[in-house]
Amino acid sequence: MFTDYLLVDGYNVIFAQNKELYEDNIDAAREDLINKLCNFAGVNKVKVILVFDAYKVVGGEGSVEERSGIYIVYTKEAQTADSFIERTTHELSKNHTVTVATSDGLEQVIIMGKGALRMTAKELLAQLDMTRTEITRYIQKKKPVKNNMLVDNLDKNSADFLEKLRRTKN
Repeated sequence: MFTDYLLVDGYNVIFAQNKELYEDNIDAAREDLINKLCNFAGVNKVKVILVFDAYKVVGGEGSVEERSGIYIVYTKEAQTADSFIERTTHELSKNHTVTVATSDGLEQVIIMGKGALRMTAKELLAQLDMTRTEITRYIQKKKPVKNNMLVDNLDKNSADFLEKLRRTKN
């Protein structure tokens, strides 16, 4: 279902979430979204580019950081996330399938005109929740039934050696 690239308007998605999450601590809300997108990218084998506005940051030079398989972009001064997403979509959609996650109606029209698919912030958040559920189910399925004891994780020879050692008196 997913595409080669997923471009995410970071603050648009954060503000579509629980208001208390971002009002208390916007840095924590950013980190939460980054972590969810890292999991999402790993499970869905999609390249994620998360874009945060920094256009009001005086002297902001912008930056790109790679973390756990996703790219996090902070735009430079006087550059909006929308303009970065539009330009990137235009370039990537020439050779790749691109989906853009934003609830900005005008932005959706622009990116669809550039050949990208659109996803609302709420749809992305639902996908992120589904991914978390999939990961939890996978971990529970793979969880060992036995007590997590050293001897349960050893080969037979090593386990026999330790058992012999345990039963031997000085």
